[in-house]
Amino acid sequence: MIIRITDLWKIYAMGNVEIQALKGINLEIAEGEFVSIAGPSGSGKTTLMNIIGLIDKCSSGYLEVNNLEIKNQNRQELARLRREYIGFVFQSFNLLPVLNVFENVELPLIIAKKGGTKAERRDRVNYLLEEVGLTERKNHIPAKLSGGEQQRVAIARALVTMPKIVIADEPTANLDSGTGEKVLNLMQKLNHEEKTTFIFSTHNPEIWKMADHVVFLHDGIIKSEKKQ
Repeated sequence: MIIRITDLWKIYAMGNVEIQALKGINLEIAEGEFVSIAGPSGSGKTTLMNIIGLIDKCSSGYLEVNNLEIKNQNRQELARLRREYIGFVFQSFNLLPVLNVFENVELPLIIAKKGGTKAERRDRVNYLLEEVGLTERKNHIPAKLSGGEQQRVAIARALVTMPKIVIADEPTANLDSGTGEKVLNLMQKLNHEEKTTFIFSTHNPEIWKMADHVVFLHDGIIKSEKKQ
């Protein structure tokens, strides 16, 4: 299993009030799965994704990522693990406006000091831009792209370092239904080709059927789980 979670709780303190965002989550995700964390707004989807993505820490419980227990690592160690294992696709895209498409995708390779020589980095970026259908747009800045094109750039950027896991939090939230479906089809295609574990959150029932493992959250609890 690439993700193991046992009796995981996340509690936020709001003054004198405790908010139980996650309540005793138990979950296993196999390497190479295409997983949907489903449920209504406020169900705990984003909190769970942030904990799996090592952006946030649980209050109690056990979390294992790629056979490594996540427990007492400091901020620098968690940042290193994110660079090594995890790619992110944010619903707000988070592209750097002053960089063109090629540069946005290449940047994680430079930061992580991955990808080999400059020529090898170029080949990796060009391969992914071809996969997401943006070869002809690689010199454009984000402001010159549509929402769907920006999301495809974000997917290429998430995959460029060949992470074990890609986390996509509501990746179709800012897209129309047709473009959103195309983006998820692309994620599914790259999941098969790159053998990367994709974990995405959504509250859209039409999208759940695209996943081979669906986890339904409600009020911080896993209400049901289905593999298909």
